[in-house]
Amino acid sequence: MTEPSALPFKLDPAPKIITFDCYGTLVQWYEVLLREIGETLAAHDRQDITAAAILDSFSAQSRRLTAQKPHRLYKEILRIGFAAAFREHGVTPSADEIERIAVSPMTMGPHAEVPDVLRRLRERYSIAIFTNSDDDLIAPTVAKIVVPFDFVITAEQAQAYKPSRQLFDYAYRQMGVMPDETVHVAMGMYWDMKARHELGLRGIWVNRRSEIGNPDWLPYAEVSDLEGAAALLLPTPR
Repeated sequence: MTEPSALPFKLDPAPKIITFDCYGTLVQWYEVLLREIGETLAAHDRQDITAAAILDSFSAQSRRLTAQKPHRLYKEILRIGFAAAFREHGVTPSADEIERIAVSPMTMGPHAEVPDVLRRLRERYSIAIFTNSDDDLIAPTVAKIVVPFDFVITAEQAQAYKPSRQLFDYAYRQMGVMPDETVHVAMGMYWDMKARHELGLRGIWVNRRSEIGNPDWLPYAEVSDLEGAAALLLPTPR
């Protein structure tokens, strides 16, 4: 990964709002889902399948489901997508097991550095969440972050999922800013960096899992956690 100081990232013009993806970027999406999936596999005595394989299958299912119309709530995407993901690997969880996984985002807490970084950013910028979630599903998660957000924009409100520009256009109207008055910070390469590239937004990719980025969606700054984003957004005065 390139060091933040070497990345082509400019704060001119100065942004008014820093926008964040939530799941994975701010809170422990992978950690919680891998644990929940692992418990389900253990209950079915399926040691031949990894939780990561189920989650990868769900990710493919969710791309398909979120692109469909009419809009489905994200809780339904989680239920349908995880049931299909398990079936791909020959596992048939009970309805209760699927429901436990579907509501598990409500239990997700922040990564360790997130609250402190957000507090520092709020001293200079407004902050917002853009999430592929439902209003009631994301509310407990936002509460666990503790730091207040000026805006929480959900797919339920926009009736569209990222990477569709419909969610972004809706968000900018609600916030009363132009896209170039923002910087988008996110872990999701497909869900966020793709959309950011197509909209011409400044962006910071939070690469927590040491993944390979997509060069087709450059330019974006790359950091390993939110502290790296703060180093770009809150430069040390000379």
